[in-house]
Amino acid sequence: MSDETEFPPQQQDPPGLTEHMDPVPDHGEGSYVGSDKLAGQRALITGGDSGIGRAVAIAFAREGADVALSYLPEEEMDAAVTAQWVQDAGARCVLLPGDLRDEATARGVVHRAAIELGGLDVLVNNAGYQMARRESMADITTDELDRVLKTNLYALFWVTQSALEHLGEGGAIINNSSIQAYQPSNALLDYAATKAAINNITVNLAAELGPRGIRVNAVAPGPIWTPLQPATQPAEKIGTFGADTPLGRAGQPAEVAPAFVFLASPVTGSYVSGTVLGVTGGRPVF
Repeated sequence: MSDETEFPPQQQDPPGLTEHMDPVPDHGEGSYVGSDKLAGQRALITGGDSGIGRAVAIAFAREGADVALSYLPEEEMDAAVTAQWVQDAGARCVLLPGDLRDEATARGVVHRAAIELGGLDVLVNNAGYQMARRESMADITTDELDRVLKTNLYALFWVTQSALEHLGEGGAIINNSSIQAYQPSNALLDYAATKAAINNITVNLAAELGPRGIRVNAVAPGPIWTPLQPATQPAEKIGTFGADTPLGRAGQPAEVAPAFVFLASPVTGSYVSGTVLGVTGGRPVF
């Protein structure tokens, strides 16, 4: 695993592409080894083209799951690479481009995934967006706020509501939270607020769906090296990204994916629901 503590200054236009990053993130391509923890499972991963989504897709496939990937149309290049890794693992991969900020698209992606995969057992709500850092709350425009809330919360509601038409007993929902829910940055006020809301949604939904045998959990990553970083941060901030964690570095997507496997698996996560699992480089999630 990379022990990278400094990155070259770099910047991309949102949403960012993996191949333009220096260094390219580690998604577990050469390291993740599966052991059939998800054999026969069918999973939908939103934001599945790159970053944590790609790492989760690779891990799920190597654990025996077929995978559907939701992503923005402009991320087609990244999605194709992820699909190839999934297929190389012997799993089926369904590509579902579309902007989840549109309700009909968000709901349609779920139903198409269930049709193409022959059902749905696991939902990973990974799609997220943050705007470039601002100096003050006054700098947040209504259009920017709308984009963050619709991507991080509205889409999660729409996708999850539709997924519940397909998930049965033994199903699992995993939401992507953030260390920002616990240690919010002033410059990411709107993004941090959505992540705190996702924690509450996770706990509430776990209580509601427990009687149906559906587990609901979340993963709270710390600073992870994904396209979101050069696409939303000033170039000068990239150099020491993650260096302020107790472990002294940013994490790689491959270091987050096993947490999703643990929570998705009926083997390892069968009695885990309503929890938020931190993968933060040492920052507390309480």
